[in-house]
Parts: sequence; C-alpha cells; structure tokens
Amino acid sequence: MSNATPALLLVGLLATTATHADDDHTRARQALERGEVLPLTEILARVREQYPGHVLETEFDAEDDGYRYELELLDEDGYVLEIELDAATGEILEVEREDD
Repeated sequence: MSNATPALLLVGLLATTATHADDDHTRARQALERGEVLPLTEILARVREQYPGHVLETEFDAEDDGYRYELELLDEDGYVLEIELDAATGEILEVEREDD
C-alpha cells in the first residue's frame, strides 16, 4: 500500500486530469490547423440539432482510423447521453443513454 496521503493522491489525480485535458486541447487545435477535423463549435451545433440539451463534458481522442469527439450531454428529459462523433465529418457514430 502507498504511503501517500489521500490529499496527495487527489492532487496527483487532478494534475493528471488537467494534463489530459491540456493534451486533448493541444491535439485538437493542431488537428484543426491541419484541416483534419471540424471545429468543436460546428460539432456542438450539429449535435444540438438532434439532441438539445446541455453539454457536460467533451473529449477529443485519436483512434486508428481518425479522430473522435466524445460528448456527454444532459438532454431535455434529464437523461445523460454519451455521443461519439467522427471529428472530420461530424457524423454521429454512437449514442448511448446512461441509466440511473
């Protein structure tokens, strides 16, 4: 078992999470500058046309076949949806509703 205190473990986790978010932002910006992906604002507008609600979280991931945006959205009925999109085309690839 680690000798680290819970507070130190939390600080480490938060730093790792912040670093991951920074990495996502940097990779997304670079891919956008190269013309490989659509801007997040365009992706969000497309999603909101079909799934109105409030975006809770966004992720940007590199996959073997390209980039993906993953959104977590609270819809108008109070359900949390996880929506995966092709970052280059904006095509919605998968929608899952989280159950309570």
